[in-house]
Amino acid sequence: MLRKNGKMVGWLAVGLMPALATFAVQAASKAEVPLAERIKAAQTTAQSASACQAAQPFYWEVGDARGVQASGQMGRDAPSAQTKMQIASASKWIYGAYVAEHRGGSLTQDDIRFLNFESGYTDFRMCRQGQTVQECQSSLLNRRGKQDPTTVGRFYYSGGHMQQHAVLMGLGRLDNDGLATAIKRELGPAGAAWDLSYSQPQLAGGGQSNAADYGRFLRAMLAGDLKMGALLGSHPVCANPKACASEAIKTPIPMTETWHYSVGHWVEDDPRVGDGAFSSPGAFGFYPWIDANRQFYGILAREEHKGILLGDVDSKPAVRSVDCGRLIRQAWESGRAP
Repeated sequence: MLRKNGKMVGWLAVGLMPALATFAVQAASKAEVPLAERIKAAQTTAQSASACQAAQPFYWEVGDARGVQASGQMGRDAPSAQTKMQIASASKWIYGAYVAEHRGGSLTQDDIRFLNFESGYTDFRMCRQGQTVQECQSSLLNRRGKQDPTTVGRFYYSGGHMQQHAVLMGLGRLDNDGLATAIKRELGPAGAAWDLSYSQPQLAGGGQSNAADYGRFLRAMLAGDLKMGALLGSHPVCANPKACASEAIKTPIPMTETWHYSVGHWVEDDPRVGDGAFSSPGAFGFYPWIDANRQFYGILAREEHKGILLGDVDSKPAVRSVDCGRLIRQAWESGRAP
């Protein structure tokens, strides 16, 4: 039973664990769906579902711990599995996995509050190209890396948490190239030969990669080769200020859904439309996920900058990718196109 300050955290108090158990049962009941039916349903959905047409062009794939099971390119000039792009907040899952490996799978209480965005380091905007991790965090642009006591202990979606944590982890002197080398080295075989780089030395959003390599990272979690695989969904906090105003302040997720945030990744457990998947959607539309039962993974890969600053949340690239990716996941699990 997960507790914080002696009480249940967020929606856990009213039924998160039963809901996750339901997700697992549902996923298990679909385990016997023939592969051919899964592939056909996913292909049809990626091509024809209105939510997926709105997200084109993109590359998608679904697989398990053994490898890719199905994939495709949708739309004109669609990227391929090898197309390198800015993955933005999908970088967060990578940093969470780095910390898990460095700690041998046993996170400290400080690690947890930084990785589920309750540390109070929330006055953060961005890094500049030539900076180190420390120079970025302590810059005037980022308010000298000061902690905001009014946000301590409450979820606040910001890159400042991971930036400060990386400094404390000894990564402060590293620039873009050094950071990529350190992250890949800590990930062991999963990071070997990974085409991962950073456009800015920001742990939470500066990563650049491709679907093929990110897929290997997800498979490593499913196979148990990365400690993060056992930590999926752990230490969740409510991330919807409308649903839990005393626990959350700022979120990028539409207020119509209540997700939880785990250690460097989301739990898509909205009681109305969620399926319990673990994910880390990026602002430009790169959307990786692992299903609630930890059997399959998927990626919807694209890079779109249009709509980033729009007030309409539903038109943002990340939200559109989630809307499409969720349908592909449903189609894959059920063997039926929605």
